[in-house]
Amino acid sequence: MELNLIKSITIKRATTIPEVLEQLDSIIDDAIANNDRIGYFAYLYRRVTAQILKEVQLKNFEDNERMEKFDVAFANYYLDAYNAYINNTPISKSWAFAFQNRNEQLTILQHIMLGINTHINLDLGLAVSAEMHGKDILEIENDFTKVNSILASIVNEMQDRLSRVSSMLFLLDLAGKNTDEKIINFSMQKARELSWHNGNLLWGLGSEHQNGAIDQMDLVVLSLGQFIKAPKSKIIDYMLSFIARFEEKNVGVVISKLRRE
Repeated sequence: MELNLIKSITIKRATTIPEVLEQLDSIIDDAIANNDRIGYFAYLYRRVTAQILKEVQLKNFEDNERMEKFDVAFANYYLDAYNAYINNTPISKSWAFAFQNRNEQLTILQHIMLGINTHINLDLGLAVSAEMHGKDILEIENDFTKVNSILASIVNEMQDRLSRVSSMLFLLDLAGKNTDEKIINFSMQKARELSWHNGNLLWGLGSEHQNGAIDQMDLVVLSLGQFIKAPKSKIIDYMLSFIARFEEKNVGVVISKLRRE
């Protein structure tokens, strides 16, 4: 069986947000050491998680204790998937696709989107359903929605940071005004709206009747991942290929530039 990644680290399940950040740092450091593009999504996810922690510490959610617990449960879906992948154990089809394409010659944006696609479109619905099992799911809706405004601000920030490592990314604007930003916005904000719908569906089914629905969701997310990798539009596909040629190829350099304030 093919070894998926150099197993130089062990990823553990987290119990607090700081522990999530620590595990994400390990994934990022390992990606830099191995020049592995898997680190791009991990960087973005760490940025989002750090901001959620800040908002929890500022007590900006209706139920900050519940939000921290929920954020950790959500993160563990990614940590579990990563750990399973490097150990060649079964994972969802959509995560397998994202990981297997980690070193394809795609744009940095596409690599980030592949991670966003599965973690939000699949994992987030699973997490909210599991976390609110036996409770009224509507109790968490306002805090769940509030995260969208946090994500919107990070989208703007990421837009600026990506220009540091992808000098031709602006060419996507030729296909439509702020197309690149819309791509990220769809993946971050619209996907969260879909995940809320999916979470409600799974919550309503109950844990004993979810398997079939989860399998169907996984297939839909897989198809979205395939679209991210190879857009139907020949113009967009060509532009992405062209953009990728001029991007920084060293993962450590990319993440260093993305981190820079």
